[in-house]
Amino acid sequence: MTAPLFLVWLADLLTKQWASKLTQTVSWGPLNLSLYHNHGVMLGLFLELPSVLRIVTLSTGGAFLLCAYGLIQYLLPVKSLTLRAGLSILIGGIIGNVTDRIVWGYVVDFIIIKTPWFMSPAFNLADLLQWVGYGFIVFAIIRENKNIWPEYDVRRSYWIHAKFQLKYCFMLMAVGFGLSLISLVFSYTYFRVTISEFVGNNSYILNKFIIPYVGTYALISIMFSGILFAMGKLVSHRIAGPIYAFERFLLETLEGKDSKLKLRNSDEFKHLETVAEKVKELISDLKKDRTIQVVEFQENPEIQKTSKIPPSDPREESA
Repeated sequence: MTAPLFLVWLADLLTKQWASKLTQTVSWGPLNLSLYHNHGVMLGLFLELPSVLRIVTLSTGGAFLLCAYGLIQYLLPVKSLTLRAGLSILIGGIIGNVTDRIVWGYVVDFIIIKTPWFMSPAFNLADLLQWVGYGFIVFAIIRENKNIWPEYDVRRSYWIHAKFQLKYCFMLMAVGFGLSLISLVFSYTYFRVTISEFVGNNSYILNKFIIPYVGTYALISIMFSGILFAMGKLVSHRIAGPIYAFERFLLETLEGKDSKLKLRNSDEFKHLETVAEKVKELISDLKKDRTIQVVEFQENPEIQKTSKIPPSDPREESA
């Protein structure tokens, strides 16, 4: 369900290109269209931040959200078109504004709602559609809460095999940390050398640009590590869960219980359901053969006379 994301992004792009040609205010009742360049975040916030920190952070944050969106769409345990569409609309609006920051360094705002008693800050179509996405998400969570968070779930805990899952999570975090460290060394060195080429060894200028950059990079790396940990937790649950369920199925079947293996749609190793059915049929056939052989042996006197198997000792049976 990624089509709404591209539709929102395209619609926002086209409306902003049209708005960029506005030279004067156009009004239709309370709706006013007037071109504004927003160098801050939503509704002009954070204008006081240094431009390098503001533009780089917000642009990188958009890319970060896009990656997180892809992971969420993949890991989402319920096939809810409403929830997935809401996420797509929300991220599409965010990416629309991020595109502005990357291309121009500011966001194009052009919509103002003005009445005798109220006047809104300038916003754009992406801002408006983001609230539509929020509405879809809230509606889906309220309507489908039992599907998203099942009330009766055998595997309620995500830490089924804590040792394996934590090892998996920390392994992903280690890979992410290594990539972040390599990128930091490369980008920091390149950034510092480039600035020095223009301003020389001016410590004030270097600190003005380098310190916000390193701080922002560290914050993004920490957030990225948290996402990797959460991803590792969810993915490892899809691996450990089927193994745990299969082990429980085997134990219950060997105990004589009529057990059936049913995995979640999002689980890995779905073929274990077929394997479990074959194992169950094999154990059932073995029990039937053993029962038939015992009955034939007890009911046929000839077999009892000619059989070389000694009669069973009650004491051995009790042991």
